[in-house]
Amino acid sequence: MHKNKHKVAVLGSGSWATAIVKMLTENMEEVAWYVRSSYTLEHLKLHRHNPKYLQQVLFDLKQIKISTDINEVVDHADTIIIAIPSAFVKSELDKITVDLSEKIVVSAVKGIVPETLLILGEHLKKYKNVPEKNLGVIAGPCHAEEVAMERLSYLTIAAKRKSVAKQISRYLNSWYIKTTYSKDVFGIEWAAVLKNVYAIASGIAHGLGYGDNFQAVLISNAIREMKKFIKKNVDKRKRNIDNSAYLGDLLVTAYSIFSRNRTFGSMIGKGYTVKSAMAEMRMVAEGYYAVKSAYKINKDKGEAGAKIPIIEAVYKILYQNAQPKTEFIKLSEKLN
Repeated sequence: MHKNKHKVAVLGSGSWATAIVKMLTENMEEVAWYVRSSYTLEHLKLHRHNPKYLQQVLFDLKQIKISTDINEVVDHADTIIIAIPSAFVKSELDKITVDLSEKIVVSAVKGIVPETLLILGEHLKKYKNVPEKNLGVIAGPCHAEEVAMERLSYLTIAAKRKSVAKQISRYLNSWYIKTTYSKDVFGIEWAAVLKNVYAIASGIAHGLGYGDNFQAVLISNAIREMKKFIKKNVDKRKRNIDNSAYLGDLLVTAYSIFSRNRTFGSMIGKGYTVKSAMAEMRMVAEGYYAVKSAYKINKDKGEAGAKIPIIEAVYKILYQNAQPKTEFIKLSEKLN
């Protein structure tokens, strides 16, 4: 198969970053890969797989240019795909001295930058001078674990310019990866953020012992709440909330056994503290940071904000030490 000669870099070494590198190697002659840990780098070079995530994925070392120098990796590429957990993304981006203004920069973070309370696309525009026309988003529904198993998966590629989205799609398409296009860059990025909050809510409900009937009502309310939030706080454009990038990504994150946000929520519902749940998971639940930002942004709108009872319930449980059982009893009266 003809390999693409364009230069693409991936920043991050977690499960999603590893899955993206795997997808890219199906089509690219070479992929530049920034990993923060020298241990991860040496392990990859010696054993051909990530020591912590998706260990079954073996890489052809002739195809990947691995480095712990973020500027070396960024300078090498025309297109940068950022897949660093949101809790660490600002500190990593702050290391970059290479000019990003002429590069295509793609968010695969699915979380909020905690220090600025911005989605990554907005953060890149404001602090890294990346023009909106050069921004892209990779959205689901897609779990890294299923990419590793080469199970048929779908991605939505969002970009203002269709040519940019098509280019990113060519990098990622394969017999087990199908892509679709959207212009709703910030709407889809916010949907990818909010679905993690709703997955935490689904997990809390599971941990408290609620059944499938309640879960169905919770998630049907969640997709309507997501639509209202995006319309009030992002823009008022018409968007089909039933599309895979919105509803599909929400469903897989709320119900899948691979969902770290659902797992985190389930632990909270069972009585774990936030700190103990995070410590035991040893992985970042992006929804923890996302709910704080979503709650604040909507609250700052005052009367013009959206009605977001699910987000408010999760925020109170995670940040105000509200009892999950009490909050979900209240929430159950607001759902329909």
